[in-house]
Amino acid sequence: MATDSKLQSPLLPPPAGSEGEGGGDDEGHGAASKRLESILSDESVPWARRMCAATAVEMRMLVRLAAPAVLVYMINYLMSMSTQIFSGHLGTLELAAASLGNTGIQVFAYGLMLGMGSAVETLCGQAYGANKFDMLGIYMQRSTVLLMATGIPLAVLYAFSRPILILLGESPEIASAAAIFVYGLIPQIFAYAANFPIQKFMQAQSIMAPSAYISTATLAVHLILSYLVVYKFGLGLLGASLMLSISWWIIVIGQFIYIVTSSRCRLTWTGFSIQAFSGLPEFFKLSLASAIMLCLETWYFQILVLIAGLLKDPEMALASLSVCMTISGWVFMISVGFNAAASVRVSNELGAGNPKSAAFSVVVVTVLSFILAAIISIVILFFRDYISYIYTGGDDVAAAVSKLTPLLALTLILNGIQPVLSGVAVGCGWQAFVAYVNVGCYYVVGIPLGCLLGFYFDLGAAAYGAV
Repeated sequence: MATDSKLQSPLLPPPAGSEGEGGGDDEGHGAASKRLESILSDESVPWARRMCAATAVEMRMLVRLAAPAVLVYMINYLMSMSTQIFSGHLGTLELAAASLGNTGIQVFAYGLMLGMGSAVETLCGQAYGANKFDMLGIYMQRSTVLLMATGIPLAVLYAFSRPILILLGESPEIASAAAIFVYGLIPQIFAYAANFPIQKFMQAQSIMAPSAYISTATLAVHLILSYLVVYKFGLGLLGASLMLSISWWIIVIGQFIYIVTSSRCRLTWTGFSIQAFSGLPEFFKLSLASAIMLCLETWYFQILVLIAGLLKDPEMALASLSVCMTISGWVFMISVGFNAAASVRVSNELGAGNPKSAAFSVVVVTVLSFILAAIISIVILFFRDYISYIYTGGDDVAAAVSKLTPLLALTLILNGIQPVLSGVAVGCGWQAFVAYVNVGCYYVVGIPLGCLLGFYFDLGAAAYGAV
């Protein structure tokens, strides 16, 4: 594990030889990276000219990374959103159940799996920047082994979702309907376990477009089959969630076929290896730190949904809050795409020994993500009276969502920055630091304040939009 521990360091010595011989787009990326570091280091050129030239170079690299990454995350989230929409048009109870199952239970597994998979993002990104290509496939397999093992207790948790929800105070009617939805999501757990290591493996090599094509094709299949299963075959909530699980497995299979057959992964994927089972304790430590970092964030929103089910008129509170959180999650996927781009850029530059380029990338990607989030927030405010009708036809829900929209817009702007900075931390291997920050912001301040505003001051769902 000497190689492993070395790669966990934020800074690696510049690679010796083999420059530009990896998979992905590294020939153009490597040249652009060298040019960026050269521009930033050339103090003979005026500062303003250096910044303009460096911004142009960095923007080209970021757009090539972020655009397909944003598309992938948005499409994957759109699959979950469409499943919730199909469920919502079955009735208000079904919308509340799908929201509770999707946001209250499924996010638990999503946060844990994606967080643990982020260890691949750190190690593969720095290994690729340091030209240690053979280790990428090992890290991917090692992460998959750990995530598959983690999926077993999660599946048990899903199986007992009804009594767990009732124990947490949800009404038996909503808990029973949500449990039916959750049962169909059990296969999705293991799709996550395979998908996230594969996804991070490809992202570390700046291979983004194939995942975007695969996800786009899968979305089309998902929409058609979900409509047939839910409405024509009458399978309702269970059919909707089962189709979501199947769609995720289609993405996994498509991406793995690409890795095995593509020449772009010829140096990073050399086949299955017994080394995947070595060094698991050390790898687990970084995976756990990554998981804690992300889970503390995603579980916060899960807890908000669970608490919303305890408010007065829980169906209305859950329905209105779920619409706002679904929109927030959709926009959040844009920031997560920039998160992936930031993590790749920072980890690659640190692995290559270019600290100035890494620092400059942080500034550019943060500003760009903030601008996009601000524009989207303005659009959401403009259509505040109409957006809920995408999910349900109820006028009462529409009025409740309209009241929550100003708080939603503020949340979208802040979420345009936070995920990007988390991506930078992942690229540097600073997951533990972010975990401490998340504990303070979400759990020491956010949840107690939300309970105080929601129950004591009787602000209802608006309290959780505020925090």
